[in-house]
Amino acid sequence: MIQPGDVAPDFEGISTQGSGFRLSSLRGGPVILYFYPRAGSLGCTYESIGFAKEHPALKERGVSIVGVSVDSLSDQRAFLETCSLPFPLVADGDQAIARRFEVLGAFGHARRVTFLLDADGRVLQVVDSIRPGAHVTAAKRTFLGRPADESLPRAGGASRGTAGVPKP
Repeated sequence: MIQPGDVAPDFEGISTQGSGFRLSSLRGGPVILYFYPRAGSLGCTYESIGFAKEHPALKERGVSIVGVSVDSLSDQRAFLETCSLPFPLVADGDQAIARRFEVLGAFGHARRVTFLLDADGRVLQVVDSIRPGAHVTAAKRTFLGRPADESLPRAGGASRGTAGVPKP
């Protein structure tokens, strides 16, 4: 899997914004690139809404957010609308992006892994945890300098090992 210090591989995909998306188009500002297993599932909904809640503060600091799953574009659009997400989701129907980032998991779904990137596309941190809240917490700590909100419910279960993320 891509590690901290590596430059994130560039990729192209179709986004919910109705156009092609290229990761390198976000260079110049930090990026939260999160892979999630399935649009509409409980954990993925919790994670995505968590990122949406932090979006205004992150956007103010120039941080972009992009979600990727192997779901179809129509499923991604429905998920975006249901959760009122203010950032694009990328459909990875052929699993090429998940393979490139080495996050393809069981049953052909992406594992829940988040890459926090600097303005040059270099990986600052990798969060590899089934717990959705761990991903949002890491992004808040890294880009907003804020600790976890301990009042948030914990969803998901045991950690798969979060690289560089203090355990809450």
